[in-house]
Amino acid sequence: MNMSRLAFITGASSGIGQALAARFHADGYRLALVARRTAEMHAWASQHGLKNDRYQVYGADVAEADSIVAAGLACMDTQGVPDVVIANAGISIGMDTSVRADLAVMTRLFATNNVGMAATFHPFIDAMVQRGNGTLVGIGSVAGIRGLPGHGAYCASKAAVIAYCESLRGELRPSGVKVVTLCPGYIDTPLTRRNRYAMPFLMQPAAFADQAFAAIVAGDSYRVIPWQMGMVAKLLRMLPNAVFDKVLTGRPRKQRQSPE
Repeated sequence: MNMSRLAFITGASSGIGQALAARFHADGYRLALVARRTAEMHAWASQHGLKNDRYQVYGADVAEADSIVAAGLACMDTQGVPDVVIANAGISIGMDTSVRADLAVMTRLFATNNVGMAATFHPFIDAMVQRGNGTLVGIGSVAGIRGLPGHGAYCASKAAVIAYCESLRGELRPSGVKVVTLCPGYIDTPLTRRNRYAMPFLMQPAAFADQAFAAIVAGDSYRVIPWQMGMVAKLLRMLPNAVFDKVLTGRPRKQRQSPE
């Protein structure tokens, strides 16, 4: 048990974030829970019997850099420097580049999934480096490995997450601060339930959280969860473009925010 340790988790009000919060709490971590929907976070903590000294809730919008940076600073003032920071908050919306309004969708996705991740890590880096340890966790996606029709913004943002975390890992390696990249496959969350296509190896959030926790504790630099999706992703990466394009012909697109 790790009663003195602290995990800072964004997007903690539902899905993967909530499952990770439950898993870290089960191992004795104190929690810093970040979400826009703070009332839901307090309700969840109450339902799970969390004591007031075991968690704090911080309201923040990850798409606004000043908002999430302020939450990080408030966490350090209130609870101390976290041992683990999980930049989990993200959104997934289909887009059509021929539709002018969808450029705003892409802007929003990058603001949340990419700039929001960097802003989440930002307040903690100097403190972790001075301490000589800590773990920063970026939640990528198998969708970041190859581009999928209708998924242009989301796939691009998750590919950027993978590359960004790899860059950050190299920068921080001498300091003792670890950077872990996790790429979920299909997880049964509100984010995926609107998908209009088959989702192989669909996992429940709690099962994902167990595997993610093990990877984080082990300090893995990169892991695809579940492993079967990792194999699928490798195979897709190896396919020649012509074959890959043919495989995806006719595949339903990701639902857009304002379908025509």
